[in-house]
Amino acid sequence: MTDLKIIIKQIVSLSEQDADIVISHFYERRLSRGQLLLKKGQVASHYYFLRSGGLRFSYKDKVELTAWIVQPGEFFTEISSLSPEIPTRFDIEAIEDSEIYCISKSNMEALYKEIPAWQEFGRKTWERMAIRMINEIIRFQTMTVEERYLEFLKIPGFMQLVSVKQLASYLGITPNALSRIRKNLR
Repeated sequence: MTDLKIIIKQIVSLSEQDADIVISHFYERRLSRGQLLLKKGQVASHYYFLRSGGLRFSYKDKVELTAWIVQPGEFFTEISSLSPEIPTRFDIEAIEDSEIYCISKSNMEALYKEIPAWQEFGRKTWERMAIRMINEIIRFQTMTVEERYLEFLKIPGFMQLVSVKQLASYLGITPNALSRIRKNLR
């Protein structure tokens, strides 16, 4: 988990001893493509760091929607379930073979109390996530579907992570509409 330790120390200043304590609370988990990290109805109990692969948050009512895509190098959780300790509305699925570092909510909270700089890490991590969410909302409200699609093309490796159906869902359109957009942009 040396890579995780380096990433954490890039976000917040920790002594080597504190960094080792933090890392000792994480464990590694591997998911195969299609495997669920969290299933609708379960209560989230962990924070995660996606080391490699890709994950998607999907919501299924009458139609399955891709609500969020997690890319390598991101810290994440299902916060709408974790904090209030209520069942999640989402499935979190590996969209390719993935490696994840996990830490329980209770260990995260213990580290907040034990290592003051870890609170700063938590704050900075969630600020970054909030910024990403705000940017996604603004893009959805101000850009055309074609412009949003072109933005995704700029993200290295992103198009290899998701199927056409999942990307169309994330963009809020049908797969046929996405195929027409792709054809028109060639």
